[in-house]
Amino acid sequence: MTNYDLVVIGTGSGNTIVNRRFADRKVAIVERGTFGGTCLNFGCIPTKMFVHAADVAATPSVSSRYGVDEQLLDVRWTDVRDRIFGRIDPISAGGSEYRHHNADNANVHMYDGTGRFTGFKELTVDNKDGSTSVFGGEQFVIATGSRPVVPPIPGLEETGYHTSNTIMRLDELPRRIAIIGSGFVAAEFAHVFGAFGVEVTIVARSAELLRSEDAEVAARYTEIARQKYDVRLNHETVHVSRQDDGTVRVTMLHPDGTDVLVVDELLIAVGREPSSDLLNLAATGVDVDSSGRVVVDKYQETNVEGIYALGDVTNPHQLKHVANHEARVVKHNLLNPTDRIESDHRFVPHAVFSSPQIASVGLTEEQAQERGIPYVTAIQRYADIAYGWAMEDTTGFAKVIADRETGQIVGCHIIGPQAPTVIQPVIQAMSFGLDAYAMARGQYWIHPAMPELIENALLKLDLPG
Repeated sequence: MTNYDLVVIGTGSGNTIVNRRFADRKVAIVERGTFGGTCLNFGCIPTKMFVHAADVAATPSVSSRYGVDEQLLDVRWTDVRDRIFGRIDPISAGGSEYRHHNADNANVHMYDGTGRFTGFKELTVDNKDGSTSVFGGEQFVIATGSRPVVPPIPGLEETGYHTSNTIMRLDELPRRIAIIGSGFVAAEFAHVFGAFGVEVTIVARSAELLRSEDAEVAARYTEIARQKYDVRLNHETVHVSRQDDGTVRVTMLHPDGTDVLVVDELLIAVGREPSSDLLNLAATGVDVDSSGRVVVDKYQETNVEGIYALGDVTNPHQLKHVANHEARVVKHNLLNPTDRIESDHRFVPHAVFSSPQIASVGLTEEQAQERGIPYVTAIQRYADIAYGWAMEDTTGFAKVIADRETGQIVGCHIIGPQAPTVIQPVIQAMSFGLDAYAMARGQYWIHPAMPELIENALLKLDLPG
């Protein structure tokens, strides 16, 4: 049986680990799906390229408020789609080609297939060509990511449906789409299809959309979404079926009875689950938690010495920037076993590229209350800063939460234009321990730029100083 010094399972962030510094090691890389992982092929990158096109398409709907009358003449869906995947697919193929055949990878063997443990530090790969490979490894990196959750809705398999893995490759825009789910994937695709002229219905079991956000942000987004889309809250989908004319019939229960919806396409967007169950981790003794996530320590190492894990398969954040951070930690620790470093998950930001955009870092107000933190909050509306006047934004705001005793920022939540960009100075301040008073008063803030939203929110905090 072949034995490797290092085996990496998954080619998303896991692929970034193996570089020339591993040239003295015999390495195997295993990929069961599309080379490059979720972010490149099905997630962050293509979705944001669609979002930007949707932002452009949505401009005429609001242009008249500025005295400019614009008209959306057409959305060439296949041109939008092909511009995006015409760039992404060659990157994926090129990465695979590099690992398979480039001379720089003479020490690397690429396996295209599904790997599973069949013994202690022994992996069996069912290759896509029908063959089977069995090999061992001194060290492993588990980086198999996550996949869309498909709920057990009666009739779903027979009817057919899309997830975020497939919806972006449609051959034509539907006239009507139902999105089952209330999280960030649902919010982003609602914006994309809504901006392109599709009739969007969001079906949510919950009483609110984006309910994991700060309560005020979730309430504001839900309010705005109900003005843009047909939003069915407190609705549980109990059956779907394909009609003779090809449309999809969706049956839902809600507190007042039953609803029926007929659409042309159905998108399932109820969350993602770690792909640990495909690995037979019990065979090598690696622990998983009740959610199926691989359990790791502060060094990203599992309970089995020499087996590390990173990304969606082990952390609840399901964010590419977190997976990249963990990959850097794992790389360092593989190369420097006597001088290992720890992952830093103190201030993990996230963004929702919906309409409007949302960004968040740190604790929500509800979490601060639960933890008993003596906090103060302040809210600054876009409408009350100069650039907000320019944009005529009447719904967006930033909310800052700080520790009343130390002045340290413990959370920030923004809903409005360019929220993921505007929040970055707060992430920096939290990461490097800059308190709210010093952040607000210790630097220049460009006037009249959008970061004044943060400056004014900080100045409103009721803090000593």
